[in-house]
Amino acid sequence: MSSARKERNGLVDWIKAIGIALILAIIIKKFLIEQYVVYGESMMPTIQNGNRLIVNKIVYDIGQPDRFDLIVFKANPKEDYIKRVIGLPGDHIAYKDDKLYINNKPIDEPYLREYKQYAGTRTLTGNFTLEEITGQNKVPKGKIFVLGDNRLHSIDSRHIGFVDMKDIVGQANLRYWPVDEMRVFNGFKTE
Repeated sequence: MSSARKERNGLVDWIKAIGIALILAIIIKKFLIEQYVVYGESMMPTIQNGNRLIVNKIVYDIGQPDRFDLIVFKANPKEDYIKRVIGLPGDHIAYKDDKLYINNKPIDEPYLREYKQYAGTRTLTGNFTLEEITGQNKVPKGKIFVLGDNRLHSIDSRHIGFVDMKDIVGQANLRYWPVDEMRVFNGFKTE
């Protein structure tokens, strides 16, 4: 085989490999994971403005969100929001004296401890019941109730109402930027 033919075959092999890699990247991005850049302070201190995240897009195709998962969802046609799942279908939600109550049981929110230290005596989450802000006694089937960790500066279910399950893009699993703050998110299981 001539050297020109070997070079041509080598070039064809490289083009095939690059083509396969591009196809795989497109499939992975379309169906499995997505990269997001966070804009805003609604999830501070857990997630900061400018953090870069990997969102698992397939997890809720095979299962349901868990309480305290960090999710990305379609808030409107132009924006996706990242928030924390607080209420699941059938849950009654209330806040009293900065304490979360789900189905009349007090629930610890360990992800707020750091922020509460900075707030001092200031209340992070105002008192409310689900009925007062949504007109419904429980989270409806097929919907969830979400809040930002920075309760004083978050547009969440207190303002936009319930999030429809079909609007969930996926679960935030990994913060990869900045590198020195890399972190895997797995929610906080309290039950």
